[in-house]
Amino acid sequence: MIILMMGAQGTGKGTVAGIISEGTGIEQLSTGDVFRKNIKEQTPLGVEANKYIAKGQLVPDEITVPMVTEYLDSDLAKNGIILDGFPRTLEQAQKLDEILAERGKKVDLVINLTTPRDEIIDRIMTRRVCPNCKTTYNIKLSPPKVEGICDKCGSKIIQREDDSTEEAVNQRLEIYETKTAPVLEYYNNKGILRTEEVSIRINRLGKAVAADIVKDLKK
Repeated sequence: MIILMMGAQGTGKGTVAGIISEGTGIEQLSTGDVFRKNIKEQTPLGVEANKYIAKGQLVPDEITVPMVTEYLDSDLAKNGIILDGFPRTLEQAQKLDEILAERGKKVDLVINLTTPRDEIIDRIMTRRVCPNCKTTYNIKLSPPKVEGICDKCGSKIIQREDDSTEEAVNQRLEIYETKTAPVLEYYNNKGILRTEEVSIRINRLGKAVAADIVKDLKK
């Protein structure tokens, strides 16, 4: 099964995708983690990707698509995959359909998470991540048991550079809203879009949403 996680930054895509992965056994792939790995290793694609990420801009398709395709062809995706962070544009969505069709596959489900803008900004500014095992925390909503230390591996958690200023966060949200709205319409027209609100104001956070999705997938 091919599942896509959609939603602006800060809606909890990674958390929801992780729970669905654990509950179904389908591998999760975060394109953000792929970018960061390539940037850390200073690969040619990573160097180019960092030029855009540092400015809060979308990474061009000629960089993103080859990275994603490599993972789709790996053993990680043999039982399906949950793509978190791709596609982000209509062109990427159409390209993904082409890539999957060549392999006799298709997108089965698109999960779209929505959250009020003020909550998103607050979540991103208070988000922390473990650089070692990639576990994500929020110092307000879901802090680690020991302040500043990852529960899973004991590493010191950090704030990503692109999460540190409200200006950068707002720019990313504006890009998302402009570029990704047509993608949601594209999948909605295919009848495979499922939209869920993740918000404090309705007392429904990512864990509850993910649990419901896992339950439905197991039916």
